[in-house]
Amino acid sequence: MAEQTETRTDPRPGAAPPAGSPAKADSAVVRDALGVGVAVGLSGFAFGVTAAGAGLTLLQTCAMSLLVFTGASQFALVGALAAGGNPFTAAAGAFFLGVRNAFYGLRLSGLLGFRAVLKPFAAHWVIDETAAVSLTQPDRHTARLGFTVTGITMYVLWNLTTLAGALGAGALGDTDAWGLDAAGPAVFLALLAPMLKSTVERAAAGLAVLLLLTTLPLLPAGVPVLVSALAAPAVLFVAGRRRDAGTAEGRRSGSTPANGSSTEDQHQAATESVPGARMAADGREVSEDTKEDPR
Repeated sequence: MAEQTETRTDPRPGAAPPAGSPAKADSAVVRDALGVGVAVGLSGFAFGVTAAGAGLTLLQTCAMSLLVFTGASQFALVGALAAGGNPFTAAAGAFFLGVRNAFYGLRLSGLLGFRAVLKPFAAHWVIDETAAVSLTQPDRHTARLGFTVTGITMYVLWNLTTLAGALGAGALGDTDAWGLDAAGPAVFLALLAPMLKSTVERAAAGLAVLLLLTTLPLLPAGVPVLVSALAAPAVLFVAGRRRDAGTAEGRRSGSTPANGSSTEDQHQAATESVPGARMAADGREVSEDTKEDPR
């Protein structure tokens, strides 16, 4: 018997790839991370201008970027305040958007494997961009490198451009005329669109947009964002009901064929449609007929 050799791979998240698998060069990881960090980090200028236009002071604007550091939530907060929304409602909407980073953290914790003393600092950089760069890497080393380079680049640029935007808001005049408040949602949409791969995900996103546009002129600022969040459980509920119905229908069709014929009839029809099978069946019948009575 020939000896079989089984190749085992380490199933742990972020483990080193097996020998012979292609490794990604550090220079390629740094290049990709810098591209993402620079492109998104520069949008902090738009946030600084928008925050200043919403009435936030220079200290409040810069403190938010330093301590919060999650662009979508920051734009949601200042956007709701600029529209005259209740501060508590605006904060609730911003908090809801920021909750997604907690789910990123659950996945990245095992992948990156930072020591306990470093995790609180790394958690501050867990955002859409760092998660996207890290999760596409083939091993723990490149995931850590991508996360670190993206996090440093974005954090430094985001805060510098926030400061520049807040200081330059007065020179720009009417910030609404520049339409800079649309920069945040545009960046978030650009990051979200490639992730919508399944029909359920696209349906949830489409329903959320529909709910947002419908309730925007009717409800106070910040509340439409909370209402649009109901799209996800609604779509998942409908998808689950359809899946259960399909499973039940499949079980029924398995016991009783859809065309109403029995399993025996279908087997006989299949046998007659294949010449070889029909000849074999006829041969068995002939052999049974020609058996002699042993009595």
